[in-house]
Amino acid sequence: MALQGGAAHGAFVWGVLDRLLDDDRLAIEGVSGTSSGAVNAALLASGMIGGDKARAQKLLETFWRQLSEEFTRRRWNTPALLRLLRFQIIRIMQKEAFFDVMSRVLLPYHINPATMNPLRKVIGDCIDFEGLRENSPIKLFINATNIATNANRVFETSEITLDAVCASCCLPFLFDAVTIDGEAYWDGGYMGNPTIYPLIYECQSLDVIVVLTSTLAPKPAPKTSADILNRISEVSFKSAFMREMRAISFVTDLIENGHVASDANLRKINVHIIAPPADYGDAGSADPEDQGAFNAKFSHFEALRDSGRAATENWLDESFEDIGKKSSFDLKGMV
Repeated sequence: MALQGGAAHGAFVWGVLDRLLDDDRLAIEGVSGTSSGAVNAALLASGMIGGDKARAQKLLETFWRQLSEEFTRRRWNTPALLRLLRFQIIRIMQKEAFFDVMSRVLLPYHINPATMNPLRKVIGDCIDFEGLRENSPIKLFINATNIATNANRVFETSEITLDAVCASCCLPFLFDAVTIDGEAYWDGGYMGNPTIYPLIYECQSLDVIVVLTSTLAPKPAPKTSADILNRISEVSFKSAFMREMRAISFVTDLIENGHVASDANLRKINVHIIAPPADYGDAGSADPEDQGAFNAKFSHFEALRDSGRAATENWLDESFEDIGKKSSFDLKGMV
């Protein structure tokens, strides 16, 4: 499985995992994750220690509930800049577009001088990283972006720490870079959202389920400055993923047309994609404020989870028989 990031929209991935864990026909060999996808991946692997799927489901729910509670608890304990905006303007601050613009003008230590990161606390409270490194039943791959080299760094199971997961989630306009072994890292989404190649090289399974947090349905050209900023961000975070899909499609064509032989180093991979529906923007509420990637209301998380479960149910009904045989997604049509 390859799990895409998307801040609060990672709750959609939670729903996908929750539904797949209900299905005893599937076994998960490896998981790669980026940003909130990295968090979901680590939670899944940690929860599955001992083979207890119900424990994994409970751990995922616990994390998303505690994350909402932590953000809610800290809302009025923010620095002086935000306290000055407490009344009507605070509603604007909750809107993703305004926050995005503010974060581009002010550095993380201006908005967040204590480098307050509620996400880090909740991740640390939910996951025993030593136990994860030693006992994970799932091969785990979490990627981050090396700032100095502009290269993708993939942390494997034995290297997974709280810092590694936080590095994968480190949006540079929100948090200071995470330093690991003297190297500074930002969000992994810049180099792979999600990263697929570790699953191809390190796992035996011929099937990869990619879980996206944004719909594949075509979108109209953005008209407002806020929509343009959001689309630029979306394109940036999706570009590396599209390149990997193009490479997989190319190799698949070579093998299917007999130009190269399939072997241990060059295999045909069956790609399956679970993505939000075309009307995904309506998930959770009719209020536009409830649609943002930075909305931490638990009701919003629950709505996204339910959307993820429903999308997975549809995929199982329509495509389960393709597993082990062929891709259930048209790669050529995508790339």
